[in-house]
Amino acid sequence: MKQLLITIVFSVFIFMNIKAQQVEPPFWWVGMNNDVVQIMIHHDGIAKLELKTESTDVEIVKVNKLENPNYVFVDLRIKKEAKAGEVELNFYGKKRRPQYTINYELKERRANSAQRKGFGQEDVVYLLMPDRFANGNTDNDNVKGYPEQADRNNPDGRHGGDLQGIENNLDYLQELGISAIWLNPVMENNMPAVSYHGYAITNFYKIDARFGSNDDYLKMVQTAKSKDIKIVMDMVFNHCASEHYWMKDVPALNWFHNFEEFTRSNYRGGTLMDPHASNYDKKIMSHGWFDKTMPDLDQTNPFLAKYLVQNSIWWVEYADLGGIRMDTYPYSDHDFMNNWVAAVYAEYPNFNIVGEAWLQTVANTAYFQNSTFSKIKSPSKLNTVTDFPLCYAMNSAFNEKDSWTDGVASLYMTLAQDFVYSNADSNLIFLENHDIDRFASNIGGDFAKWKMGMTFLMTTRGIPMLYYGGEFMTEGRGHKSHGYMRTDFPGGWEGDSTDVFAGTNMTEKQQKSLAFSKYLLKLRKEHSALQTGKLTHYIPKDNYYVYFRTNDKETFMIIMNNSDEGYNLKLHDFAESMKGYTKFKNVESGEIENISKEIMLDAKSATIFELIK
Repeated sequence: MKQLLITIVFSVFIFMNIKAQQVEPPFWWVGMNNDVVQIMIHHDGIAKLELKTESTDVEIVKVNKLENPNYVFVDLRIKKEAKAGEVELNFYGKKRRPQYTINYELKERRANSAQRKGFGQEDVVYLLMPDRFANGNTDNDNVKGYPEQADRNNPDGRHGGDLQGIENNLDYLQELGISAIWLNPVMENNMPAVSYHGYAITNFYKIDARFGSNDDYLKMVQTAKSKDIKIVMDMVFNHCASEHYWMKDVPALNWFHNFEEFTRSNYRGGTLMDPHASNYDKKIMSHGWFDKTMPDLDQTNPFLAKYLVQNSIWWVEYADLGGIRMDTYPYSDHDFMNNWVAAVYAEYPNFNIVGEAWLQTVANTAYFQNSTFSKIKSPSKLNTVTDFPLCYAMNSAFNEKDSWTDGVASLYMTLAQDFVYSNADSNLIFLENHDIDRFASNIGGDFAKWKMGMTFLMTTRGIPMLYYGGEFMTEGRGHKSHGYMRTDFPGGWEGDSTDVFAGTNMTEKQQKSLAFSKYLLKLRKEHSALQTGKLTHYIPKDNYYVYFRTNDKETFMIIMNNSDEGYNLKLHDFAESMKGYTKFKNVESGEIENISKEIMLDAKSATIFELIK
């Protein structure tokens, strides 16, 4: 390709007779903190018309026109005294007659909607892939107008999971101890293939019909909320899909990042803060396309930036969300992301956003957390980041022989760098997710190692997240395709031989691991020290690692023995954390003993003790 890719698309399509129309956001609310909403209107030749309204509830601040005459971006001020209802927006031609009319709806906000609370340290988050969790409505497996058909035999195909399937099984998640659910993206991904994962969005305001409707999504959120479960929506600002209508009729030449030929991102997020990095490498990182099917959006375009900000606020308000997970956070324009976070928090001060910062080091990850590096030009405003460095440490620790840095020492070494974060306690921590090999596979299916990993996950600092099926040791590697790490949940489809939801025909390992998961989550839910208590840990020695979680009400002592043999642990090194206590209770067994000078540890074990005065 010798010409700019987007220029080609633009020049080919800009003068087409556009039959379809788009009005986004499709509606808005009265009483929002920001009283000006930008309405993007996509209609054939719309920029050639003059906009007027006779409504006294709104004021047309400005009609913005870009290169493409099929788009206008209307800045509409909603007056403080405005009432819910429809506002008539009329577009006039030269003959002074309305040629196009929009009845734009202003809705009433929910009571106390601005005070909604986002997920936090008290929660356990459950990540699930809607297409692979449960099929609650087989009628929407294949939908007219969507070329990709359901095929459970194809690991990269659509399998039929949907919103109804999630809603049908909320009781299972509630019983497990889940208090927040992060769904991989559910917005429309009308792509010819590999659309199941959700990260190639073709409509930012519409739920993919194979999952259900916008109303179905709202109903699922409300049902979850009735069970004290928050819903965290996965959003994508770095890119859209190649089948998005913007690619067929581009709003502006700088709507996407342009190259003379297809240029993929180098995925090297570290270049963004590397003081020695070349400008070329930085540009390819943030401007390169994530994939050929995922055009890279240019958030420095002010109209696109406003569109994206409003889209996230629209979903929070419409669906009563309990959080946002932002995909590929470092890949988008840094200043824009800061403005976006600030806009969301200005509207919802108690909300929370987790940004996917898939980076290998603590320092690189901490760069994207709120005010960690206050001396840089534009410090991040994001509260919660994905803690990949701790994930990598957990996946290697229990397979390695202990040394100065390896084995359980890697857990210690990683946490010892928490001084780099402004608030490591708010990090999202996990053993696995939808993009990496399953933890159970990485430890060779070893139940003892799995118990150690799960215990650490649920008792260390941060906000723990489970990836669906991880609670009963689901295995899977992505060397052939990511579909093998995203297998169907057993029991989510009629006729499944194993039904975990019902607890039927499960293997002994599945039963034992699920029971242990429930025990751990219940323990964490019932004890605030395991959620928000101070973490104190001690230097690992002889394959063991000891740490404490403490608040003014309770103290827990967690001991990990990473050796293949039992170990007689002397307790005198931990006197400062055990001062004032005379007994300890083995939480799993319930046994209570007097604190003595030593304790015998089982091989490859993680034991939780509650200290008693």
